[in-house]
Amino acid sequence: MLSIHFSTADLSRIRIAREPDPAWEILLSLHALGGPADHVVFGPWRTETLTRLDASARMLLALAPPRGYSPDFLTPAGAPDVRSAVEAVLSTGRRRLRADLAQLAVRRRMPSWTRLLAEGDAETMGRLGSALNRYHDRVLARRWDRIRAVTEAERALRARDFLDGGAERLLGCLGPPVRWEPPVLTVDYPVDQELRLRGRGLRLIPSYFCWRKPITLLDEELAPVLVYPANRGLHLLTGPERPGRSALARLLGRTRASVLEEIALSGGTTGADIARRLGMAPASAGAHTAVLRSTGLIATHRVADTARHTLTPLGLALIEGHLPIDDGPYGTGPPGPQH
Repeated sequence: MLSIHFSTADLSRIRIAREPDPAWEILLSLHALGGPADHVVFGPWRTETLTRLDASARMLLALAPPRGYSPDFLTPAGAPDVRSAVEAVLSTGRRRLRADLAQLAVRRRMPSWTRLLAEGDAETMGRLGSALNRYHDRVLARRWDRIRAVTEAERALRARDFLDGGAERLLGCLGPPVRWEPPVLTVDYPVDQELRLRGRGLRLIPSYFCWRKPITLLDEELAPVLVYPANRGLHLLTGPERPGRSALARLLGRTRASVLEEIALSGGTTGADIARRLGMAPASAGAHTAVLRSTGLIATHRVADTARHTLTPLGLALIEGHLPIDDGPYGTGPPGPQH
């Protein structure tokens, strides 16, 4: 469990990142590369990306294992673009390099070159900078507009939460792994960790490649951040564009299609939120989610007294266009027999 302790001053100093953070997207996309090939979101991207990597990526994969600790110095605070982020990484002092790499070596055998990296060896640091730039240019740059679209949409959702209910609502709507129990934000986390903000506030960073659970830095003295999964909704990095809304509406009915899209856009939501956002009665939202659940398009998970609806792989495939929906003049689905 991660526990983030707020003061009154901290509540007034919450910020949401304007743009996708290049350093965090690099790190978390490297984590995703170590995941399963059949991952519902990242599987196709992973398969495509592995063909694009060159030998320099091995250095990054060694520093960013898919599970456990990754060095804090790889995600410097507030870099507006990848070049600035790489410059900040390369300016890391030896004390930080040594501490972070020692922490990384606690649970895994590290390559011999990490000893040179820990000492700030100029050639090794140069190799790291080149690897970061090449990885971003080969893997992320061509998809950056889609990544930006996701984070901008997420920022708009969180801004609406703040306007509707202030910091309390903003912190309370970050997703099922996060619970706001004033004055502490608790996050499902693989280890026990305390983060005391001490008036510094908290920078929230929505991330495309953050999966399921938020992540933060290990060192409490660094600028406090919480990187959390942005609602990827209808934006995948690979595959065809999603079917037209009219086709989906003809298949499911206009209102039920809107409910399915709302669940997709939110990355998982409650019936009450569906009703509020779509302007329908809670009973009507419940009836539509029941049909979507019975047809295998969504799954419903209950946590305490709250039921949250999420897309199933079948629902995701439908809404992303991996299942055929004929958008022609004769209705939906594959053509029937010709008479």
